[in-house]
Amino acid sequence: MIAGAQYGGPIAMIRDDKKVLLLQKQQPIKPIIYIYTSAGKLIEQIQWDKGRIVSLGWTDQEKLVVVTEDAIVRLYTLHGEYTQFSLGKDAKNDGVIDCQIWSGGLIAMTGKYQLVSVTNFDEPQPKLMAEVKLDEPPQSWTVIPPQFTLSRHVEVLIAVGLTILVVDSKEASDQHLTQGPFTKMVVSPNGKFLALFTLDGKLWVVSTDFQKNLSEYSTKSKIPPQQLVWCGTDSVVLYWDKIVLMVGPFGDWIKYTYEDPIYLASEIDGVRIISNEKCELLQKVPTSTENIFKIGSTEPAAMLFDALDHYERKSPKADENIRSIKAELIDAVDSCIEAAGFEFQNYYQRSLLKAASFGKCFLDNYNANSFVDMAQSIRVLNAVRFYDIGIPLTYVQYKRLGPEVLIDRLINRNHHLLAIRIAEYLKLRTNKILIHWACEKIKSSTEDEEAICRTIVDKLSKKPGLSYAEIAKTAHDAGQTRLATKLLDYEPRAADQVPLLISMEEDETALIKAIDSGDTDLVYLVIFHLKRKLPLGEFFRMINNKPMAANLLEVYCKEQDTELLKDFYYQDDRRIDGANIVLAEGFNEMNISERIKKLKIAGKTYSEHRDRTFEAKAVDEAVKLLQFQLTLEKDSGQSYTGLSISDTIYKCTTQGQHNKASKIKTDFKVPDKRFWWIKLRALVEVRDWENLEKFSKSKKPPIGYEPFVEECIKAKQYQEANKYILKCDPAVRPMLFIKIGAFKEAGEQAYLNKDVDGLRQVRAKCTNHIVAQELDSLLAQLNAK
Repeated sequence: MIAGAQYGGPIAMIRDDKKVLLLQKQQPIKPIIYIYTSAGKLIEQIQWDKGRIVSLGWTDQEKLVVVTEDAIVRLYTLHGEYTQFSLGKDAKNDGVIDCQIWSGGLIAMTGKYQLVSVTNFDEPQPKLMAEVKLDEPPQSWTVIPPQFTLSRHVEVLIAVGLTILVVDSKEASDQHLTQGPFTKMVVSPNGKFLALFTLDGKLWVVSTDFQKNLSEYSTKSKIPPQQLVWCGTDSVVLYWDKIVLMVGPFGDWIKYTYEDPIYLASEIDGVRIISNEKCELLQKVPTSTENIFKIGSTEPAAMLFDALDHYERKSPKADENIRSIKAELIDAVDSCIEAAGFEFQNYYQRSLLKAASFGKCFLDNYNANSFVDMAQSIRVLNAVRFYDIGIPLTYVQYKRLGPEVLIDRLINRNHHLLAIRIAEYLKLRTNKILIHWACEKIKSSTEDEEAICRTIVDKLSKKPGLSYAEIAKTAHDAGQTRLATKLLDYEPRAADQVPLLISMEEDETALIKAIDSGDTDLVYLVIFHLKRKLPLGEFFRMINNKPMAANLLEVYCKEQDTELLKDFYYQDDRRIDGANIVLAEGFNEMNISERIKKLKIAGKTYSEHRDRTFEAKAVDEAVKLLQFQLTLEKDSGQSYTGLSISDTIYKCTTQGQHNKASKIKTDFKVPDKRFWWIKLRALVEVRDWENLEKFSKSKKPPIGYEPFVEECIKAKQYQEANKYILKCDPAVRPMLFIKIGAFKEAGEQAYLNKDVDGLRQVRAKCTNHIVAQELDSLLAQLNAK
């Protein structure tokens, strides 16, 4: 059983336990999965004892997918590390009989011919596809990956009888074909075409929607081929024992003979033929190569290549060739550059690039970017094709893959030096290469921790800003905690550093680093972690000598957890702060008896500190007021709790409880002026004019009589206001009379005060003609004097 990864990737193989083989010397009895490069270099051996393997395949990230009969899927890295998942309970009970794997997922067929799909290896979620209702295994089946279907969901093609069923997650639709049965089928790399091998030996190529019949070819062999694969998207390759047949789109064919067994690995632009001795690439000759090297070719590119040969031999025919293709010289140069990319041999690569460079000399404004890019690409490709690396990438594959992915693949094979050289050559970032190298160094090194740390830091110090977090995590996972802590000291980003220190249980160091970073979110992250993990006493001791952490804890607790804040203050012997919290809780308490209880506790704490006598007295008065308000509530049935002293006096007055109001004044030493103002406003509010008059006569008001007038005017009670105006200071009486509209009395008062200006103001504001005449008379008398 063999599986080859695309893009010149590794080859995995294991002995097929269905076949009886004679054991050779030194051959292990237990099955082993061997992973080789395309050059035949062993990468890894995996001891296998987990049940019968149904299928092998590769992901985009070059992880080996191993599917077992009991519905377990394992994903192996090139170094034998794995993760696994199950295809579900039903698949396990029924068993898996076959599986189709593509680079992004897989479809498994159970013993009851039910299809199970997984379309993402990173987050596998096995899902049942539409029911097929088969009674026996299909003659053949294949998968169209989701990126090639119109619905963007995976589709399965199953050969049943003479026709094919197309199955997706919702339904199975019959294509009503009559050319079957189909013993082999395979989808092209671009997902557009389907190659089918019929029972009577015909190769039939159709579009995957079965709307176009592209070609038919009779192989005259009723024995189905061992392998049927696509060679790019141009042709189909069939392999029988010792025979490889390549069939083109118009019925053209080429036959190759191989003595040894081979394996065909399909690529986007060809097919790799892997035998015991070598790895070959079979592909259609590119058009640019054909134009240059075809016998007797007169294409511009061929003429340019020939011109270089004449030039090197100092023949005048070189100039003749260049002149003959002057109009097409740009196309000739481009063709030579393109053809150089398709070549594997250095001699032809150089010759073709040399021809392109020669042709450029005769062009005035040629953009040489493509030439430079191709020279770079060829250099990179030659480096990875070297047998010690063993990645036989073609130029087309390299462009599809991209240099970043190629570098990732080199990293996964631990070819760090080559990866760095390529990255630097192409001016790409090398951070991830250095980090991976450091992680692998930690895993494989037998040196002491000091030496490893020194080696890693020396190598990585030339890259400022590089993250050490992943390297430190690797060291921690490898049990080298001291090394991990040392490496984290070099981590420039606290956001990466602190969580890792927490996972390493370096709690105090994590807290110090978080505080040093100035990031409050990070400090809170550590504080909450410590709170969950440590006993309260130990937690507070760790926080106490770190002011920023202590302040942030206070801010949080004031908003979210006052009980924790009280404990924090208590252990830190901050009794006044604790009393402040109890006091705040008391005022927020709805139950009055509980409120009084908490205020008394706070008051007791204040009274024990000489510098807190004001707070102690204020709390004591608050308690007395609450107790008095409770008594008032019992007597009147009205709500008083929560009111201030002034509001309580005001409410008592409005309720007619004048004695109670006076008692509050006495008990709480309310100043006379404030008491008179409160009572005045309360009596005016309830329109109790009789008690207001009595109150004004009880003794000389400390606030004077003017407020009585003003409050009555605000209540629009001008008659009541009139009672108090004559008791006011003579100088203000005219203006007060004006406010109530008594212009005559205002004028008389101004006359008595001998206030000419005041009298003029009264006259100016008076609108009554009769009163105005009297005011004029008074004004005349004053002026006469």
